[in-house]
Amino acid sequence: MKFSDLIKAVKPLWVDPKDVQKSTDPEIKSVHYRAQDVEPGGLFVAIAGQAADGHDFIEAAIKKGAVAIVSQKELGSEILNIQVADTRQALADIAAWFYGRPSQQLTVIGITGTNGKTTTAYLVESILQQAGCSVGVIGTINYRYAGKCFDNPVTTPESLDLQRILADMLRAGVSHVVMEASSHAIDLYRIRSCWLDVAVFINLSQDHLDFHGNMQSYWASKKRLFSDYLLAGPKKDQAVAVINCNSSKGQELANSLQVPAIKIGSGPGDTVRTASVKCDRNGIAGEIETPGGKFDFKSRLVGEHNLENILCAAGVGLALNLSTDDLKSGINAVAAIPGRLERIENDSGRFVYVDYAHTPDALENVIRALRAVSADRIICVFGCGGDRDSEKRPLMGAIAARLSDFAVITSDNPRTEEPMAIIDQILAGTRQINGRRYSPTDLQNGFNEKGYVVEADRQRAIQQGISVSRSGDTVLIAGKGHETYQILGTSTIDFDDREEARKALRAVSGQ
Repeated sequence: MKFSDLIKAVKPLWVDPKDVQKSTDPEIKSVHYRAQDVEPGGLFVAIAGQAADGHDFIEAAIKKGAVAIVSQKELGSEILNIQVADTRQALADIAAWFYGRPSQQLTVIGITGTNGKTTTAYLVESILQQAGCSVGVIGTINYRYAGKCFDNPVTTPESLDLQRILADMLRAGVSHVVMEASSHAIDLYRIRSCWLDVAVFINLSQDHLDFHGNMQSYWASKKRLFSDYLLAGPKKDQAVAVINCNSSKGQELANSLQVPAIKIGSGPGDTVRTASVKCDRNGIAGEIETPGGKFDFKSRLVGEHNLENILCAAGVGLALNLSTDDLKSGINAVAAIPGRLERIENDSGRFVYVDYAHTPDALENVIRALRAVSADRIICVFGCGGDRDSEKRPLMGAIAARLSDFAVITSDNPRTEEPMAIIDQILAGTRQINGRRYSPTDLQNGFNEKGYVVEADRQRAIQQGISVSRSGDTVLIAGKGHETYQILGTSTIDFDDREEARKALRAVSGQ
């Protein structure tokens, strides 16, 4: 693409006059936002990240072969340069233009919410597949399409990566894309120029305050998916919102929308609602009512909180005019979500689950869900991530102490924080609840009264949580879910809660 064509995607504050001369109108062969990735003939967009500012690496990009620069600052170099007010917005617009605006040719469903995005995305994917659609998914666990699966380092990729992925999906024959839209992605314009057909709101609870600062800013970010992104681009006249009205914030959002809304919940005025629902260890069963008729369903997902995810997915199907048969078969077909109340099978009589719950609301929902279907004791192994929202740590400590019979407090991904400093903040909440603090020696014969133990080493903590349990008990290992690594300082090691649980179960079974 010619440089003069590409700059049509943005509104420059200033363009060097030589940029419009045909003799200096280079072919842009690639677009980059990381200087180390620049290839000869590339365009480099200098964006400010949380750890570094791309403007500091412009000379490195030029040395790597960049033929033009997009910046927010005036450059002293002779290289072609566009200055813009916001390079993040410019990157998104340029990326969409460079890759042929793929979202315009796809049906795109964006899902946001503090908890439940991944589960809802899997359910929507299954419903669409049952309807005969070719589906691509971009989410926390991975991005996948056409039988291929790729690691995804963040929930919603940077705008350039996102547009490339969408273009690859389109070339592979994908017709529908299900995308988790994180609050970071909304605020940082990663999904700008990614035009949505449907946007889903699940819930809002405390998380990411290290980034947003307070709950008001966090809520404002979530709302922008509906007030800004859903109303942008060529699809805005047919865009539809799916809103969980069992959430108070969902109710608030539904009352302020400028687009048609499908309300899901348990109220008589909701568009999609449930009747006669039963939850047990085997899953959730009941009946869903829609304007297109009723249908019964039997999901293998465990926990009442998953009912709202199921309803949201059904709402998406309704927004896309799919049949109730497709909704039913799609919901019933989902057996499990990686790292979301994922059952670790064993012969010891214990019920062991691994879950991604890393917020106060998620942890409470998961423990309550297990309590509702468990007759015996609940043991919770959990920690909190380092370099992230520290305000939630005592809240999670109190929740685990109050709702479980025994808590093993450990490390999550401590990153550059001292693990015991994080644990001390968790304990500030745990100590508010009456319970005994055990030492590892105290636990040689298990525990007889409600309490907790501290074990900073996550591998030993998982072993301890399972070793103090007995047949019939439920063990929840929370926080990391599907992750296959642990971040210690600036290093990343292989670590999978599921594998560690299996090792510990073999040990107690004597295998």
